[in-house]
Amino acid sequence: MPIDDPLHPSRALLDAGEASLPDLPVCDHYCGVEARMRKSLQLQAELGPAFDVTLDGEDGAPVGGEVEHAQLIAELVDSPLNAHGRVGARVVPVDHPAFEPMLEALLPRAGARLAYLMIPKPDGVADIARAATAVDNVLARAGITRALPLHALVETHGALREVEALAAHPRIESLSFGLMDFVSAHRGAIPQSAMGAEGQFEHPLVLRAKLEIAAACHGHGKVPSHCVVTEFKDTGALQAAAEKASRQLGYLRMWSIHPDQIRPILDAFAPSVAEVDQAIEIITAARAAHWAPIRHGHRGREQLHDRASYRYFWQVLQRAHRTSFAGGPQLPAEVRLAFFDA
Repeated sequence: MPIDDPLHPSRALLDAGEASLPDLPVCDHYCGVEARMRKSLQLQAELGPAFDVTLDGEDGAPVGGEVEHAQLIAELVDSPLNAHGRVGARVVPVDHPAFEPMLEALLPRAGARLAYLMIPKPDGVADIARAATAVDNVLARAGITRALPLHALVETHGALREVEALAAHPRIESLSFGLMDFVSAHRGAIPQSAMGAEGQFEHPLVLRAKLEIAAACHGHGKVPSHCVVTEFKDTGALQAAAEKASRQLGYLRMWSIHPDQIRPILDAFAPSVAEVDQAIEIITAARAAHWAPIRHGHRGREQLHDRASYRYFWQVLQRAHRTSFAGGPQLPAEVRLAFFDA
């Protein structure tokens, strides 16, 4: 079924005036050292576009060497290592002296192939508007005509105050929570334990910030991206954190800072086999009924379903599709052909 078919679920189940959610992988893997950047791109080439790779020009760049680092990132983005077109870059904040020089080093070569540009530490929506203008100007001078998607890190008091406006900005595709800088911005009022795998889900101020970001993103059709877990050797802690982010807080994406974190994040954000099987049955029957209400289930345990629940089950299939490249529940060939490969 072609995506532009009015009966395709991405069209038939979208309410009038509702923005479709950006189709982003559930894992965003960050790396900044050249050897790790190359290894991460090689891993992505092997596993497929189940996760994004963000080449880090902020924390990954040596002080004073930001422009040279941006040139390296441009070279990698424009290389055969970028096999799936799912590579982004993080630059320095808009008020950093190297911000525009980094754009000049990065975008003329890589602007056509970058999946997105991450803007750290905006103090509000004015910083995003400023970043978008600077990006567009550099792209235009390079003869590149595209609106490069922007991602932003909510890690300052100002950004959290204006999180609704940030999520509403037309160039923003995803908002991430910057846990470490957010905690540090409280000048010791939030304890170090709130940066840990468990404490970040328990401290009220941190939990409030996560919920406000997720709610703002969902309200404006953007992707909320959960922060890092620094205990990268503790797979159990990471798995538990990723499941809480996905199942309890409504996040659709999560950062990885070590290759060993990618698989647990994909597993945590993937629906279960039982969820996928149920979604296939309901969406297939609903499509056959041209999205009219149906009854589904076994005798005596049937449930009524209509467009409201169809939307949920379609989202389950979309999540399964995003994670199936790297070992998540595999969609049957006929389902992929009907909904994703047409």
